[in-house]
Amino acid sequence: MDLSTILKPEAVKVVTSASSKKRLLQEFGDVAASTYDLDASRTVEALQDRENLGPTGVGHGVALPHARMQSLSRVVGAFILLEKPVDFSAVDRVPVDIAFALFAPEEAGVEHLKALAQVSRRLRDPDICAKLRANQDAGTLFTILTASDNVQAA
Repeated sequence: MDLSTILKPEAVKVVTSASSKKRLLQEFGDVAASTYDLDASRTVEALQDRENLGPTGVGHGVALPHARMQSLSRVVGAFILLEKPVDFSAVDRVPVDIAFALFAPEEAGVEHLKALAQVSRRLRDPDICAKLRANQDAGTLFTILTASDNVQAA
């Protein structure tokens, strides 16, 4: 599964003003609403419900919030790079500045897990994270996130 199949360029954002985990989740709700026509408040609620089960901050400044949504027919994603890291209750207690949210249909099983694994592998790569952190342009961030699809396939 390539990230380019789940991530649209317009779902990639650099955020300068998120001051908390809650605000970051609200940013994801806004991106999901504008890009995938999801209800922003329901999206935030679904992400928060998942966070209540256990934080999705995976360490090294990376978070992978995710939620299941009734109105989706396939897995989609959104990416946010934060200029100022926020506390995300990550396993290593490092504040998060890279966040990739996944939204999956209610009945998605394997597809959701494959997408989560793909994003996790990509963002565990310190070189990719360094490139992401070194760029503030959404188009460049999209290219970095999706370019390695072709490199890894070669």
